[in-house]
Amino acid sequence: MAGVLVLAAGTGPAMEEHDFALVTLGYVIMRLALVVQWTRAAMEAPGVRSVALRYAVGVTLVQVAWVARLALPETAGFIVFFVLVAAEISVRVWAESHGVTPWNPHHITERYSLFTLILLGESILASANAAVEAFDSGHHVPSLVAVSSAGLVIAAGMWWIYFSRPQHALVGSLRSSLTYGYFHYVIFAAAGAFSAGVEVAIDGIENEARTESLAAAGTLTIPVALFALSIWALVLRHTLSAANNVVFLVGVVLVLIATVLPGVLTVVVAAVGIIVAAVATERGRVGHGVVSV
Repeated sequence: MAGVLVLAAGTGPAMEEHDFALVTLGYVIMRLALVVQWTRAAMEAPGVRSVALRYAVGVTLVQVAWVARLALPETAGFIVFFVLVAAEISVRVWAESHGVTPWNPHHITERYSLFTLILLGESILASANAAVEAFDSGHHVPSLVAVSSAGLVIAAGMWWIYFSRPQHALVGSLRSSLTYGYFHYVIFAAAGAFSAGVEVAIDGIENEARTESLAAAGTLTIPVALFALSIWALVLRHTLSAANNVVFLVGVVLVLIATVLPGVLTVVVAAVGIIVAAVATERGRVGHGVVSV
């Protein structure tokens, strides 16, 4: 929690002045807390001691590198950023190559799903706050109602798509768990970006948006389409019939087509597209299973 607060405090200087000191400090605080937990696991669970110590050492070394990166020139620091991201991801592969830590797939997938739910909830809250501020002006009320309603439908559709299938079977091995976990970077980013897209749409109605119309529409449609495609690629494509896969992708295409539509139509058509995709996940469902249609 302390690390998150420090990281959040550093986002302003990072975005406005390219000063990443506070962001890095907050991140390192969070990761060193993980080192403490792996050290504790090494002390209390002899069966996984070597793996736990590998995690502790690997994470610590990468954090030292993150701090050292602050001394680099801006261009070099930008390049090293991606190197260190790869190093962070590689720690688990290196640690688990000499033994496997036990995990509960139901618990793991539940953690990811709850974080997705939090992100979608934050998106609804951010959109609601933007709408309230716009409503206070008393102008363009019908358009604002349409955008707010369509935004809520999109959020509900994203939720429906994500939770339409159990996901615990996707983390049965190290390779599958890595794929599942790191694929969620895209899912989380898309879910978080969605709310910004709704706010941009509302600002556009109020004539406050300064981005070009196509770019403004893309801030909503691209995250929504990326979210749906990510869930489809990770979870759904093997569980849907060929016909339902086509219907799902048609829904995603509708979301993308909405990018070129004017004003309120962007959000409304995107909502229609996500409804089509959500319906595709349910066609032929019996109980908790799926039958071909």
